[in-house]
Formats: sequence, C-alpha cells, structure tokens
Amino acid sequence: MLCAARRLLLRLGPTRRRFRTAVASQAEDENCAAEPVKVVFVDRCGQRIPVQGRVGDDVLRLAQRSGIDLEGACEASLACSTCHVYVSHDFVDKLPTPDEREEDMLDMAPLLQENSRLGCQIILCKELEGAEFTLPKITRNFYVDGHVPKPH
Repeated sequence: MLCAARRLLLRLGPTRRRFRTAVASQAEDENCAAEPVKVVFVDRCGQRIPVQGRVGDDVLRLAQRSGIDLEGACEASLACSTCHVYVSHDFVDKLPTPDEREEDMLDMAPLLQENSRLGCQIILCKELEGAEFTLPKITRNFYVDGHVPKPH
C-alpha cells in the first residue's frame, strides 16, 4: 500500500521532482501534523543510528538534519549519486520503482547493489517504519572533487 504522498508523486510524473521538494518542505513546516516514522541509518563504519523522521521527509534531508554523512552534492536535483544508500531487503519492495533519471544516476554509483536507491528519491511513509538505510563504503562526487554542500 502506498502512502498518500507517494501516490501523489507517482501521478505527477515529470513534474515530480519540483513537487517532491515541495512535499518534503511542507512536511518540515507541518512537523506536528505529520506522523513520525522511525528508521535506522547504518554509517560507513557499521554503526546503527536510529532516527525519527516524519511522513513526507526524504531520506537525504533526514540524514543531513540528523548529522549523518550522506552528501547529496547536487542538492537533490538528480544530477549525482552521492546520496546512494542500500535499502534493507524487507523494505525495498515497498518503494516505487525508480524512474529512468534515478536509474541513470544509480548506474554511476560505485558498489551498486540490487537494493541501491538514491536517498533524495525515497520519501518516508508509515510503510517504511523500521527500514534501514546503509551508506555504501564509498561515493563518487562528479560535482566538484572535495566539495561538500551545506544543507539549506
């Protein structure tokens, strides 16, 4: 079952990118109204970091707000693969199929696996309660070598 935010994003098709950011921003603005979703990040050293997000948050911004080293060099514009994560196998089928643009960026990610996704494209919903997002050991930043963007 897809949550309402994901169903809306799937219906929007090509305009999804701009609206997805609006949905995530709206969820941040209405933190009290959005339901909490507990997930776990596994960092590059294997440390498990439990985090509580909200329905509508994207995994990239949730990680950045939580102090987890998930880069996102293109600031969620689908122009890089630095927010590449592995989704726990029990939850990967609960996500919508990646669109062609996400698949193209994933093709550039080192250490690609069947459960690889871009964190900027994963929108939290209640069905993802308990999901684990593992950061790969390395990423490749084509943007500017050594550049680490600051979250807005």
